Order: sequence, then C-alpha cells, then structure tokens
Amino acid sequence: MAYTSLVTDLPVNGKKYKFFDLTALKDDRYEKLPISIRYLLESAVRYCDDFHVKKADVETILNWQEMQTAQAEIPFKPARVILQDFTGVPAIVDLAAMRDAVQHMGADPAKINPVCPVDLVIDHSVQVDAYGSLDALAKNQSIEFERNKERFNFLKWGSKAFDNLLIVPPGSGIVHQVNLEYLARTVFADKDGVLYPDSVVGTDSHTTMIDGCGVLGWGVGGIEAEAVMLGQPISMVIPEVIGYELTGHLPSVTTSTDLVLTITQNLRELGVVGKFVEFFGAGVASLSIADRATIANMCPEYGATVGFFPVDARTIDYLRQTGRDEEVIARTEAYLKANHLFVDYSDVNFRPNYTKVLKLDLGTIVPCVSGPKRPHDRVDLDKLHAEFKEGLGAKVSFKGFGLKPDELPKTVKLSVDGQETELQHGSVVISAITSCTNTSNPSVMLAAGLVARKALAAGLKVPPFVKTSLSPGSGVVTKYLEASGLLPDLQKLGYHIAGYGCMTCIGNSGPLHDAVSAAIEDNNLVVSGVLSGNRNFEGRIHPLVRANYLASPPLVVVYGLAGNVNKDIFNEPIGHGTDGKAVYFKDVWPTREEIAEIEEKYVLPQFFKEVYATVELGSPDWQKLETPQAKLYPWDQSSTYIKKVPFFETMTRELPKQGSIENAYVLLNVGDSVTTDHISPAGSISKTSPAARFLASKGLTPRDFNTYGARRGNDEIMARGTFANIRLVNKLASKVGPQTTHVPSGQELDIYDAAERYQKEGHPVIILAGKEYGCGSSRDWAAKGPYLQGVKAVIAESFERIHRSNLIGMGIVPLQFTAGQNADSLGLTGKEQFSIDLPDTLKAADILKVKASNGTTFDVLCRFDTEVELTYYRNGGILQYMIRKLIQ
Repeated sequence: MAYTSLVTDLPVNGKKYKFFDLTALKDDRYEKLPISIRYLLESAVRYCDDFHVKKADVETILNWQEMQTAQAEIPFKPARVILQDFTGVPAIVDLAAMRDAVQHMGADPAKINPVCPVDLVIDHSVQVDAYGSLDALAKNQSIEFERNKERFNFLKWGSKAFDNLLIVPPGSGIVHQVNLEYLARTVFADKDGVLYPDSVVGTDSHTTMIDGCGVLGWGVGGIEAEAVMLGQPISMVIPEVIGYELTGHLPSVTTSTDLVLTITQNLRELGVVGKFVEFFGAGVASLSIADRATIANMCPEYGATVGFFPVDARTIDYLRQTGRDEEVIARTEAYLKANHLFVDYSDVNFRPNYTKVLKLDLGTIVPCVSGPKRPHDRVDLDKLHAEFKEGLGAKVSFKGFGLKPDELPKTVKLSVDGQETELQHGSVVISAITSCTNTSNPSVMLAAGLVARKALAAGLKVPPFVKTSLSPGSGVVTKYLEASGLLPDLQKLGYHIAGYGCMTCIGNSGPLHDAVSAAIEDNNLVVSGVLSGNRNFEGRIHPLVRANYLASPPLVVVYGLAGNVNKDIFNEPIGHGTDGKAVYFKDVWPTREEIAEIEEKYVLPQFFKEVYATVELGSPDWQKLETPQAKLYPWDQSSTYIKKVPFFETMTRELPKQGSIENAYVLLNVGDSVTTDHISPAGSISKTSPAARFLASKGLTPRDFNTYGARRGNDEIMARGTFANIRLVNKLASKVGPQTTHVPSGQELDIYDAAERYQKEGHPVIILAGKEYGCGSSRDWAAKGPYLQGVKAVIAESFERIHRSNLIGMGIVPLQFTAGQNADSLGLTGKEQFSIDLPDTLKAADILKVKASNGTTFDVLCRFDTEVELTYYRNGGILQYMIRKLIQ
C-alpha cells in the first residue's frame, strides 16, 4: 500500500489501535475539505495500491476545491453493502447465476463471493392485509411467511453459501431503521485493529438515511452493488458539495417532517442531482439524530447523492442511547477526533469550503404536507384544502385530476361493515403511520400517540371508510409506545400494529374494503391517502388512490380523524365528540414540550438492547427453514419465485461486438418524471396483465400472485411486469395504462406483448423520454426489465443518477437530448425509426448523431460519464465485466 507511512497508533482505554492519519499528510487543503470529502479521501488513502486506486486519485480528492467542477473520475470503496429483500433476492439470484457461468467457463465458482460485509434486511414482503385489530400483526406475518417461504428459503441458502452475508430475518423492522439503530458501525475495526470510517452503499435509494448519524452512505443500483460486493470500486465523478447552514430552532407546532419537506422543496429548486449536501450550523445542534436521519432519508427526493451530517457529541450520545458497546463508542470518538472528522456544530469557526452555501432559519418552518403525486411538491397545511379542490377540475398534471364539472360535487353513500357512511372526492381511505422516514423518530411517533390520546378524550372516532395501520420500523417503537401507554390510545382509533416492514410506503397497502373500492371505481372518485412515507408517485401507494400526501405521523392521525383532505384543517372542526361538541386541530395537537417530556422518560437504551439481542435469530418459522448445503444453487425449473437469470447464458471469455443501433422502433414515448415505479412496479399484479396471464398458465390463482416486488427473483414475471403501471402515460397509447402501439402493424398492445413481437421480428427498440427519467427508487429491474424487452438505448432530457447507472450496468446506452431539445421540439412522434452511430472509438461524454426515418437528424450527449462505465458497456454490462475480471 502506498500510504503505510501514515499508519499511526491510537491508544484507547488501554487498547492499541491503528489508523491512517490524514493530518499526517501535512497538507493545508485537508482542513478546508468538507467532512464528506474527507471520507472519500480516507478510503482512497487506505486502499491506494497504484493499481485499483492510484496516488493521482488521492491528489484529485485533496485538490477538491479545483477539481469539483472538472468532471474528474475517482474510485471509492465503501466499507460495506446493505440490501433489502426486494433487491436482495435478485442480487443473490445474480450471484448464484454468475457462479454457474464461471463453472461453465471452467473456472472456480467460489471466485464469486462477497469480499466486504453485506447486510440484508428482509423488510419489504409484509402487506397490510389484516388491519384494525389486535391480531393484525400475527395475521399479516403468517400470510407473509406463507406467500414468501420459497424466497426466504433462498435467502437463507445464500447466507450459508456466500461469505460475509448477514441476514436480518423478516419481522425485525425496516432496513434503514435497523441500519440506524443496529447495523451502523460508525467506525470499523478490522482484524488487525486498524480503524476506518463506516461507509455504505445500498440497493435502496433511502440508504442515505444513515448519513444522519455520520455514516457516509447512498443508494446504488442492485447491479452496481453486486460489483462492489465482489471487490470492484465505485467509479464516480468527484462531487460538488452544497453546504446547508441551519440556524435557530423549530417552532412548537412543527415537526421534523415539516422541516424535511421544506428542505426537499428548497433543494429541488436549487438542483442538486449528483451533488453532496452537507449540513452545518448551530441549528443542527438542536436536532436529534432521529431528526437528522429524517432529513437524510429524503435525500433521493431532493435529488442529491447524500445529505450528510458529520458526527458530533450528540451522535455519540445516540450510539449510547441505542445500546452500542462502550468500548466501541470510545474508540469511535477517539478515532474521529484524531482524524479531524468530528465536529462541534455550535462552533462558528467550523466552516469548510463548500461549492455553495444555502441558509435556513428553522424558526420559519410551518406545518405542511407534500403531494398529491410527487414528494417534492410541498403544500402549506392551511392551503391544502383549497389546492386539492382546485386540482380536481384542473387538467391532468402533477397537481390536477381532470374531472368534468358535473363530476365535482359527487357524494356516494355506502355501508362499511354495517356502518352507513359517505365517500367524496378527497376522502381519506388510507391513513398509514409507515416508513423508515418517520417511524425511526421517537418524537413524531410519540406525537401521534398523544394526538390519539387527546382525540379519544374529546370523543372522536375514525370514519369507517378509513383504512388505518401502524407499521413501525423496529420493535423498539413498540417498546416505548407500550411503556408510555400510548399504544392502546392508537389502537382504540384503529392504528393497530400491522407489521414491521416497509408496507404502505412501498405499495404494500393491501386491499381496501370491497364497498369502498366499488364506490371509488363506479363513481370515478379522487380519494386520498395520508401516510408518513417518503414516496407518493402515481399508482405506488394503491392503484385506486390518486391523491397521496406525505405527512408527519401526528398529521396522519389528524387526517384519519378528519376523513377528508378537502377540509380547512385549522378553521373547520376535524370532528365532533360524542357530546356533539366541535373538536379542532388545536384541541388535539401536542406541544414540543409535551413530546420531549415523554421521550425523555420512555425512550430507553434497554429497549434497543432487548430488541436487537436476538434480532438475527428470527422467528420460529424462520429457524425451521431447511436449506440445501451447496455452493451452487439447485434451481427448481417449476418455481415461479426463483429462476436463474438469462443474462450470462451465451457469455464467453471474449468481449462481445458492440455496434451501432440501426432502424430501431420506439417502444415508449413518455414525458417528464417517469419513475422506476412506472417502469418496474413493486405493488400488486393486475389480474389482466401479462404477468398475471403467465402465473395463471402455471396454475396459480390471483390470491397467490403476490406482488411484483416479491417476484423479482423470476425474470419471466419481471419482464412481463416492466412498464406495467396502470398510471403510465405513453404518447404511443390511446389511454393511460401499460399499452403501446406496435408501429409496423399499428396495433395497440400490452407493452410486453409489443416488445416480444419486435424481438421476434428482429427489430431493436429504444425509449424516448423527458426530464428526470428513472427518478424514484433505486430499482435494478427498471433496467433489467427493459433489457429483456430488447431496449438498446434510452434518449431522455435528463436521467436520475442511480437509474442511469443501472442502464449502463445492463448494457443499455443512456443518451441525453442537447439543452433545449426534446422529442416534441424536434417534431418526433415516436412512430419513426431511429439509427444511432456508436463508433468503436466512443469516449465518455461524446456527442453522437441520431437519424430518424422522417429525415430529422439531431445530436445527443452520450451519458457514459467515465471510462469505467464505457468498459462495462463494452463487456455487455457490469456483471459480465466482473466475471471476466475474476476468472482472468
């Protein structure tokens, strides 16, 4: 290693550790670097071998001030990888298939093995099927295990077949909350006693939540994560770093959720895609680690790579509060201080050089929500009712629903479990306390409980059409809600624990009451969901719920009681008590002082220790699972859950020939903000979809279809589920939904059927798109699915960072219209054929020519941003590159 001279002893409480002392570089530039950039530097110094990581890379990072706008490429090797089961299953399927491919080429399959710690939390499988009763949790967990036993069995096999793979079994909590409370190391110690910062990449975009406790982490595509597991550094462009200075204190009526929704809107307006955001200033000191984690969690929604909070004294207190070992805490603090990675937010002199600085006075934050279709569309709470009403008749857009005038005043009477009630536009049919964003934060969870307590005292009830649920991110939440006596108050309003997992936020909201569903469908009602989540894209939460608002947990309960978002929440009663007396928002809303008093008393270190002492053991059902003792997985050809992917079937040791794209048809022509939920939905499988037809052909009934997320281990289903979102707007289809025009015949078909026909005819296909193509979850099947449908390139106005990486990982070419141009401005309908010149001399960021059959020729920017990405493409994808590299 090139920098062994920097290795220094660090004695801590009688034990001797070692570390790479960055201050020993004796370089004045170090002290001016943002803390997040210092983490990148430490990794480069520690791994520098002048082969994978060169001294020139170290110099590039040290010279960040000059290089931040130079598009300079650097390698980064994170300390570990984290997965959840929706992404973990396909990752392990890929690794198992890679082992088969390596053996087929005559090499040792054991070469395919993780070389860094890999943590996999099973949290995405549980749905809100049962709700509103004490036995909802047990019922949902039982259904989860029945539906997903084959997947769980496969994951358990993986934990034995591969080194360094830790499984946190189902029923334990949400991946990012478990990461924050348990898995995060903050500082690692290797077997030789060398200390280094914890850093992590994860196959979920909200991996950034861990940045709230000073662990540098972000989301990557599953394909890229698999390469990292196998020892490949991440190739990244050294980022600009936006400094976000926080001052003051939050007002009494506001929550950390209101703060993060405001920050999300502000940073979206600035534009921070591909950049780091680092928080500093005295205002940060007033925020708990849970508050900081809430802000860091929604980093994908504001578009940055990370939203980083360096470690301070409050972080150390949090490690202690969550039951971390005292020896670990001591060496963590000593190491970070010795390497100048520890900060004091109240120190006015602490101000590294940043690319740009934003300021926010916490005292200006007001109660708000975000929606109805995007997480960065913030709405002040006092304006929500008016905006919703205006949107009903407005043309279809991110705020509008396109209803006709005669549809606006509609009221539908119905009976729900023997109770007569009414549904209108805006009726809240889903009220869900869900998601790692908020359930990791005791202050807002306790606030929800206090709202419930005050509402009960006032004689309020939740209307019968509201589906209520509580899905905590870990068992710790249950412990402190029980200890404080607030859990029974929530339960009396219907907020029973439905499970420990992602649930409603990922789209596992489960079915609505049959009468409610019928009323919505038969009357074209625009009903609403209010959830404490981080995503509300169209079709994600529930296919029948068109307006979805992200809100704090106490607001979730308030709107559950109010029953409609079309209500002036501050001036109209949210309900009437049993005595007929009007009850207002101010009557049920707790003060920050009330919340802080309960939090101080009931959120105790012992709860964290009790919950996590046995978390890796799992339930009796998990322990009973029997898995094959084999390094190569024995694939079951009849399985509809686990199938060997076809990506490596025809692979050879030699590089494939990559040529230009000739006479390609357009599979889809879409607009702005097409999300990975549109491209590869995670929710329920429609009974009329190609995936449903495939499952039915295997003898399955709709009850056993499960979700697309749970089926990600089977490429046959996922290829059919690509672009299967019922809210997809495709300019090549006559209506909203998963259809397109097969251009040669003029027939309108399901997108999968059209893609299959193009492939049989030997025609390549491309996609035309607008801005922010692939925004949302870091979903590798949003690239794998199009690959299997024959997509060769995507031409978009702009790409979401992770999705662009995933496309490259699958050998799909990302191309970007030049500034000011798009398909519409060029007069393209999508019914033309396109030829794209891809020369053998192709370089990163080249400008390429595209010729359309209508005579139009235009330039596009090739979005291979680094030479490493070009290398992946020339290999046919990143995993093919890794196989060839490992068997050399």
